This record gives sequence, structure tokens and C-alpha cells, in this order.
Amino acid sequence: CCPRTVIELQPAAVVYMKAANNQVVGVGSGSTIVYAVDRLAERVRQEKLNIVCVPTSFQARQLILQHGLTLSDLDRHPELDVAIDGADEVDADLTLIKGGGGCLTQEKIVAGCAKHFVVIADFRKDSTSLGQQWKKGVPIEVIPMAYVPVSRAVARRFGGEANLRMAVSKAGPVVTDNCNFILDWKFERAQNWKEVNTAIKMIPGVVETGLFVNMAERAYFGMEDGSVQVRDPPVN
Repeated sequence: CCPRTVIELQPAAVVYMKAANNQVVGVGSGSTIVYAVDRLAERVRQEKLNIVCVPTSFQARQLILQHGLTLSDLDRHPELDVAIDGADEVDADLTLIKGGGGCLTQEKIVAGCAKHFVVIADFRKDSTSLGQQWKKGVPIEVIPMAYVPVSRAVARRFGGEANLRMAVSKAGPVVTDNCNFILDWKFERAQNWKEVNTAIKMIPGVVETGLFVNMAERAYFGMEDGSVQVRDPPVN
């Protein structure tokens, strides 16, 4: 994010926290969320708020602790008031691709437990249809022993190719917080994402997909000029 975008996204990130006191907040993962947590911690200090935070990843957990916020989990707080997270891409229907950082499963679990799920992102993540901006494909978390048959099944049924994500600073594949592998499915065309998401999850060995369909109720985009654009789901 550019500096002006960051400045504007900070207040937008916590817009759903109106009274904000005594709320349970799901804290997402990724670069944009760093600024949301900064703003949240600032409000907690200034307004003496009682906020409990549930992380979606090891990174989010560390952010919560570093800012002195109250850390919890879904065992103690299985229902969240709001979850705030980023996205790799957001289409016109508020369908998301997430998982570029490898946290898709825990991100989806936390978002699914929240009464409100809000996305914050910069303008580069905004698109009309999935694949327009994000070129790395849809992440799919898989059980390690199943990555070859799952990649073959996805390519055979939906086209494109699903490749095992390899680590950059270590030898071998990326390993998630859940000790699984990630396939990045580079699709060739637009799909019915709800049907695709359901079908892929039915393949034995698949843990979760990075397709978030009908989950986000609002997205905030920080624009190049420092303004913020708001998108709600289309009214059917």
C-alpha cells in the first residue's frame, strides 16, 4: 500500500466497530491487516475499549500480542462480532481469492464464525472478475499425500493446471500452519465459483479452497489518490 492509502484504510478497517466495546474481533493475515491492527490498538488505548482478538494465523497471533491486545481463540469465543481480513482479489460480486500467504483455511474458519466479515485491500486487488488482477491462481490446501491426485483431478475437471507451491527460502514445498501443502490452481476461464468451490472441496484430500463465496458483506479499497471506495454485494 502507498502511504496515503494506508492512512485512509486504517479508519475504514474498523468501521463496523461502532460502539466497539466488549466485542470479539477476528484478525486476518497479510500486509494490509498490519495497519488495521495498528488502528485497532490505537482505539483500544485511547478509548479504553475491551476488545478480544481471535487470529487467523501465526502472523496474526504475533500482531495481536505485539500490540498488547487481548488474545483469544475459537474454543473460548466461537462466535465473533466482526472479522477483518485482506484479499488477493475481489470481484464485482465480492467473491474473493485468498490464500496467497498460505492461511486460507484458518481465515475461512474465522470469517465463517463472524456475524460480519469485512475486507480491506488496496486498489490493486479490485477486479471485475477473478483472474483479472491476481495471476497466481486459486490456492487449495491439501493433505500432503494427496497433492498429486488432487492436482490431476482439478485440472481434469476444470481445466488449467494446479501446481504445488514451493517455498522461497527453504528447500521443498510451502507448509501451512496446519502442516499441509498448497496447490495453486491457475484456471483458464471464468467459472461458477460457488459450484467450483463446492466441487473441489469434495475431492478426497482437499482441506479447503481460497475461494470465499458469499462471505464478505463489504469491501473497502484504498485508492491511489488516498480515497477509499466501498463495495457492497450486488442486490439480486
